[in-house]
Amino acid sequence: MSQSRIQVVFFDAADTLFHIQGSVAEIYLQHAERHGFRKTPDSLAAIKAAFARSFRDAPPPVFAATEPGAIKQSERLWWFDIVHNVFYRVGMFEKFDEFFEDVFARFAQAESWKLFPETLDVLKTLKDQGYELGIISNFDSRLFAVLRGLGIADFFDTITISSLAHAAKPSARIFEQALDKHAVDPEDALHVGDSERDDVKGAVAVGLTGVLLARGMPPGASSGTTIATLNEILPLLSRLQ
Repeated sequence: MSQSRIQVVFFDAADTLFHIQGSVAEIYLQHAERHGFRKTPDSLAAIKAAFARSFRDAPPPVFAATEPGAIKQSERLWWFDIVHNVFYRVGMFEKFDEFFEDVFARFAQAESWKLFPETLDVLKTLKDQGYELGIISNFDSRLFAVLRGLGIADFFDTITISSLAHAAKPSARIFEQALDKHAVDPEDALHVGDSERDDVKGAVAVGLTGVLLARGMPPGASSGTTIATLNEILPLLSRLQ
C-alpha cells in the first residue's frame, strides 16, 4: 500500500471516467426524428440549449422512494420531466412517450458511452498500488449497467448514487455515506470530478481532498486542486505522502 495518507480515491462518473458518444442533443434529435419530430436547421442548437436549461432547473435527483422498483420509477419520471421540458421548448410531437422510452433506454447502454483514453490504466494502477476505489455520482441506477458494459465495474469497492443515498452532490450526506462504506475519515479520502460546485466544493466542505478535472479547460480558480487528465492523480497522490 502507498504511504500516502489517502486510502480511498472517489470518482464522479459521467464526464470524469467516461463520456457520451456524440452529444445528448444529437442523440435526442436522432431518436425524436424517428418518432415524428420535424427537424429544422436550428433543431440541434435549440435542443442543446433547451437541455442545458432544463437540466440546470431540475430539482436534485433525490426521492422519497426506498423500494428498488419505486426508485427506478422515480428516476424515470425525473428524466421524463427534463426531456419533456426540452421538447416543450423546441417542439412537441405526437409520439413523445414512445420516443422517451427509447432514448431513456439508450443511455443505459454502454455503447452510448466511451471511456476516456487514460481511465482504464489509471484505475488499474491505483488498484495495484492498494488504494480503495469508489464512485460518488448523481447518475441514476442505469450507472451499474454502464459500468459493467464499459468493463470497469470490478475496479470499484463501492458505488454511491444519489437516488439510493437519498442525497445528491454537493450535499454532505452523500459524501458521508460513501466514507462510511469504507470506514475512513474524510482526510483519508480524495474525490475527483468535473464539477467545481458538486464535486470539489461538496467534497472539501466535508473534509475530503477535492480535485477538479478540467479537461481542455484553461487553469482557473478552484477550492481544490485542478488536473487536466486522470493521469495527474498518480503524481498528486505521491505529493500527498
